[in-house]
Amino acid sequence: MPSKEQNPLNPKKLLLTKWTAVKPIQKRKHFLVSKVILPEIPEAAIEFVEIEAVFDKKVEIIPWRDLKDTEVWLQGWV
Repeated sequence: MPSKEQNPLNPKKLLLTKWTAVKPIQKRKHFLVSKVILPEIPEAAIEFVEIEAVFDKKVEIIPWRDLKDTEVWLQGWV
């Protein structure tokens, strides 16, 4: 079974990176990682990032690993 193509990412280096949604929702297509959400326990792994839509500044929290799926996200503003 072929695996989905993925972007190699490091969650600690995602802050202020630009992303394009492959399938825009409500005119939101371009996003910026506005915050890397650090876990309460410093030794725990980073799980979530906050993304902000460029169009209307709407903010969402998503698992950072979702950005690795090239069927959903493309790195940069395309």
